[in-house]
Amino acid sequence: MIRLVVVDDHPIVRGGLRDTFADAEDIVVVGEAGDGAEGVERARALAADVVLMDLRMPGMDGVAATAALRDRAPGARVLILTTFDSESDVLPAIEAGATGYLLKDALPDELMRAVRAAARGEPVLAPSVMQHLMGQVRRPGAGTLTDREREVLQLVANGRSNREAAAALFIGEASIKTHLQHIYDKFGVRDRASAVAEGYRRRLLT
Repeated sequence: MIRLVVVDDHPIVRGGLRDTFADAEDIVVVGEAGDGAEGVERARALAADVVLMDLRMPGMDGVAATAALRDRAPGARVLILTTFDSESDVLPAIEAGATGYLLKDALPDELMRAVRAAARGEPVLAPSVMQHLMGQVRRPGAGTLTDREREVLQLVANGRSNREAAAALFIGEASIKTHLQHIYDKFGVRDRASAVAEGYRRRLLT
């Protein structure tokens, strides 16, 4: 019997997922949680085999909870179930240790197959998520910043304008814009604020 814990901040969603698995002969919902921190504790205390994890929740989000489970309940497989499938959502979740990533428009049969596969340690990815990962792999230098790009990102994080960053590095303002665009592409973001946030998340900034 696969022991499943459902983590989502919406009670109606949790109720719907509980009903989805009610008739499954090999899956039992042993617990629920409304946020990541509670989900980690429930999964550990209830010896969960699979944790069905929402991504965006108040307090500890799904990415942080997935990383925490890797340390505190290494036997539990995390299957992300969310409405968000942008590259900036997908990659951190996979990097944190999620076994699978599905969207909330998945059919009940798909969910059941995904939970069974996750319990076996098999990766389960929605088609759009697979496209993001393939694009990341195929992109030259994907995700890795050059030394110059890190310098530019640090200056931006310190509040410098493009002109100020260019003066500090003794390069042209157009070069700063080019470096920033490369950073956006590698991080899968669209603006300075998101790039800085991702830089702190990846511990590239001080």
